[in-house]
Formats: sequence, structure tokens, C-alpha cells
Amino acid sequence: MSIQTVGIIGAGTMGNGIAQACAVCAIDVVMVDVKQEALDKGVATLSSSLDRLIKKELLTTEQKAAALSKIKTSTDYASLVKSQLVIEAATENYDLKVKILKQLDATLPPEVIIASNTSSISITQLAANTTRADKFVGMHFFNPVPMMALVEIINGLETSSDTHSKVEDLAKRLGKSPITVKNAPGFVVNRILVPMINEAFYVLAEGLATPEDIDQGMKLGCNHPIGPLALADLIGLDVCLAVMQVYLNEYGDSKYRPCPLLKEMVAAGRLGRKTKRGVYDYNK
Repeated sequence: MSIQTVGIIGAGTMGNGIAQACAVCAIDVVMVDVKQEALDKGVATLSSSLDRLIKKELLTTEQKAAALSKIKTSTDYASLVKSQLVIEAATENYDLKVKILKQLDATLPPEVIIASNTSSISITQLAANTTRADKFVGMHFFNPVPMMALVEIINGLETSSDTHSKVEDLAKRLGKSPITVKNAPGFVVNRILVPMINEAFYVLAEGLATPEDIDQGMKLGCNHPIGPLALADLIGLDVCLAVMQVYLNEYGDSKYRPCPLLKEMVAAGRLGRKTKRGVYDYNK
């Protein structure tokens, strides 16, 4: 049986993006967060995103209304019991994810698949905190979810072929292009991408060039659509730092040492677009 209802834990950037991708494709969504305010903000963000698609003539007002009608919100995990798949899209923090996964495992019927949208944490390690390791999988979407075609599907040691097949089918139904990745810290894309971002912070810290010139150099010299520092602001500097710390802990290799400037900016609360200031100032 194909997946008809998707539960999503977290109404932030990734959570509401995944909700939008599902709802536009006529898949029912139940989005759960700890506070109703967070849910309301997530739905508002999603609605604004749909409005931009309408302005670009990629969506009609009727399609927007149909998509919004597919989304329900709740602060209660019990609202997820009719889902065939629940995607955890919480902050990149191991202890928080484990707390959520244990609560999900205790609430959901045993046949429900649980996926984590983690960008760096071991799927096998997360799955071990549940009683359904065969029905646990990594489903790593990329930001902004409605626009990015890639989904990394990560099998843990115990992930069944049936689980993999079902989430792969869902990704394709969402218009995404899934790739299958072995379980390892950072998987494939972020294993390459985030150390590159970290290196850009070292270049900035050493005063080799301005942020604008670093980003312009990578755009023009490597044909990247966005520079690494601007991308860090989009991802969130705290997320970039958390990923680098996972790499350093897991691999024990000094090449993954987070740049001190990145750590300092996170400590100052300059997290990027979500706080209106990161490498760049978004208050202007």
C-alpha cells in the first residue's frame, strides 16, 4: 500500500517545506510541533511560499487552496496514528531527536515507518532507539524543499528493502530525484558541502577576501548558483556548526575542526537568515 498520509515532526524551515511538497502532490499531512505558535508560523510560511509560486504562474489559487486543505496541525503525537510515514524534521540535535523518536515509537502503530531528515547523524544509531529498526530510514530533503530536487535515502543496518522501496516511491511522487546512500556521518552531499562551507569561513577569518568576493568567486569560478557563505546563512550557521561537530566527533580527523569564526558567530546569535543576521545583514 502506498503512503497516503505523512506525519511531520517540526514546523520549521524543513518541516513546513516537506509539508508543502506533500500537500501540493495531494498527500495528506499532519504537522506536529510543541507549540501552536510554531505551527501557525509554519503554515504562514508555507502559504507565502505558495503565493510566490502563484506569482510565477507555477500554481493557481485553486491549487493553493487544495494544498492547504491537505494540511492539519497538532501539538499531540496521537494525531499521527493514521499516518503511514512520519518524518522527524527537528533541529540537528541528537538528544532531541532521540527524545522525539522514543515518543513516536511508543505512540505509533508498529507498521508505521519512521524517517529522520537528519543531515549528519547515523541512521543506525537513531534507529536503535526504537523498536522498529527495520521500519526506520533516513529521508534527507534539501533546503528549500519545494525547489530542491534531491532526496537522499539512507538505509540503516536494519532498514528493510520494503521500507526503502516505500519512501523511494514517495520521493518520486513528490517530483524528487532520490539517491540511495550508505549510512555514514554526513552521508554524501553534506559530507562534501559542509566542510567546503567551513573552509570558506577559514578564508574569511584569514582576511583573504570579503564575503562578497568569496561568494562571487565560487559562483563565477565553480558555477555554483549561490556562494558558500550565503548558503551558510540560508542553511543556518548553527546547523553548519552542529554538522561539523558531528564529523569531528565521529571521524576524529582534525580536518573537520569547525572554524573558530563560525563558532563565534553562532555564540553571538548570528545564525543567518532566520535571525536576520549571519555573514550578511538581512535587516537592510
